[in-house]
Amino acid sequence: MARSLTWRCCPWCLTEDEKSAVRIDQEINKILLEQKKRDRGELKLLLLGPGESGKSTFIKQMRIIHGAGYSEEDRKSFRPLVYQNIFVSMRTMIEAMDRLQIPFSWPESKHHASLVMSQDPYKVTTFEKRYAVAMQWLWRDAGIRACYERRREFHLLDSAVYYLSNLERITEDGYIPTAQDVLRSRMPTTGINEYCFSVQKTNLRIVDVGGQKSERKKWIHCFENVIALIYLASLSEYDQCLEENNQENRMKESLALFGTILELPWFKSTSVILFLNKTDILEEKIPTSHLATYFPSFQVQEAGSLKSRCQQGWFLLEGVRENLSQASCLTSAGCLHFFSIPRLIDGLLQSLPLPSHGFRCLIFL
Repeated sequence: MARSLTWRCCPWCLTEDEKSAVRIDQEINKILLEQKKRDRGELKLLLLGPGESGKSTFIKQMRIIHGAGYSEEDRKSFRPLVYQNIFVSMRTMIEAMDRLQIPFSWPESKHHASLVMSQDPYKVTTFEKRYAVAMQWLWRDAGIRACYERRREFHLLDSAVYYLSNLERITEDGYIPTAQDVLRSRMPTTGINEYCFSVQKTNLRIVDVGGQKSERKKWIHCFENVIALIYLASLSEYDQCLEENNQENRMKESLALFGTILELPWFKSTSVILFLNKTDILEEKIPTSHLATYFPSFQVQEAGSLKSRCQQGWFLLEGVRENLSQASCLTSAGCLHFFSIPRLIDGLLQSLPLPSHGFRCLIFL
């Protein structure tokens, strides 16, 4: 303390080391003050969820609605990724056909399949005509279609049917991905990524982390100063297993992870927003892949209705329902809009300041 008073009253009495320490201390205080000023106008949201739950799509939606969007040049840069997603999807189904013992319906399909399998999907940057012809032929083959209907038995990209149904457009010369093509593209997130957006004159910083189990040990470094946690879970995964472990149900693992996160001390006073994503795929699956097969206690509801969709979602949340006892369930038609997520974040911002105890908000998409 005496030394501290000495440098204020008589700074020339300090040694060179002490003067250096004072300068460092002043610089740190300056940085902390600047950070505090920035924090006053910035909200930090943490984006969590297992792999392929839709986190990257969330960020893309935010960029379109609240960011700079995707210029033509930006969309061109996604072209190789779109091509790679198509090759990966077709290759996955060809391999699955062999494992599931599903034959091709046309003899010529074997030649086209061999051509596709000869190409490393992750090195694709262009779509040669011969590959385009092979892909279009294979997608019309009844064997491939039968394999697709059994996709719950292997890991297939959600965007597979979208891209394969648009092959003619995507394989044209001069193809430029549309915004929808960009949103559907899939590339696993690794590490920690931060994205900044301006929403209602507020700087929004969203921290996105990898969803695979190997990435989760990095999450803890992002937990401080978070105003809200956004957790994405895919409703369509009720009949699928993890890519990393084909014995573990993806929906059960996702819900278990969510329940664990709710109990973490960092989030006791943090708003937690749960997005139950991919209801469009859920509706597509329900007629042929019944929930009761994987969750025996499920009570069958009228398929296709919005009420049924929410009941199905609540059933899947049975294990963590106690933590969500004061949740609000937003089930209006507006919540099903493709760009509903950013608009719901607008609602979160409008509710500031948040109560000190935080709140739980359940959202169906």
